Amino acid sequence: MSRKPPSGAVVEGIDFDRWAVILCKPDAIERGLVDAVLERIAAGGATVTNRREVTVQPWQAHVHYWDLLVDADWFLDRDIPACLDEAYAGRQVTVALAHAEPGVHARLRELLGHFDPTHAAPGTIRGDLGNDSLNAALAEKRLVRNLVHTSDDPAAARRDFGTWYGAGRRDLLTDLPVQSSPAEARLPRRP
Repeated sequence: MSRKPPSGAVVEGIDFDRWAVILCKPDAIERGLVDAVLERIAAGGATVTNRREVTVQPWQAHVHYWDLLVDADWFLDRDIPACLDEAYAGRQVTVALAHAEPGVHARLRELLGHFDPTHAAPGTIRGDLGNDSLNAALAEKRLVRNLVHTSDDPAAARRDFGTWYGAGRRDLLTDLPVQSSPAEARLPRRP
């Protein structure tokens, strides 16, 4: 009998329906947009906590983008593991946690906008701050540079947390007061 809970379920008091992992990608760091991205997420009603900078190990990029590896046959002209390594391995990213009411994942994905910044609506993070396109990425046989990722759903939040923080850091996932309106959102400043 397996003791492992269903993916994304409440695990020892951790409700991943209220938690998402934010990944500010290398292009956000290089362009100096990490604070702007996290402030916009906080203004959208999430409490942003536990910000940290990470030098990406190849395994982290491969676990994080497992879906690209599984669907690699869609990209016949690209070596997806090599693209992931080039885009992430050995490079800096900023990760943080977002805590909000259940359903936070869909709200954050809406706030980010379409994965292709040229198709992202004005008012979204990628629509306002993005400067890359899928067409350019395809022509250059690379991944789209779109600033930020957030967990798609509770199962992804659980996997993302393990990838970027590690299972031994569950103490970071404490109950927090949920913001009642975006105007009350907080973003703690880095020391």
